[in-house]
Amino acid sequence: MTVNHGGSLGMNYFLSYINLILVSRNCSLKQARDLTMELFFKNNIDQYGKETYERFMEAYRELEQKEV
Repeated sequence: MTVNHGGSLGMNYFLSYINLILVSRNCSLKQARDLTMELFFKNNIDQYGKETYERFMEAYRELEQKEV
């Protein structure tokens, strides 16, 4: 997925991104979260700004709730 550095990314972007990792890697949600941190954020939560990171965490928490 192409990322424009001009603005923050929304929760729906990360819902799609995490789901793509889940399907393509056939992994757990925790593994998908860790892969997103490594591949997307380069293990730096400030890579795209705090708001983008917060939207990522919101998406992760939403997916986590659906697993229960």
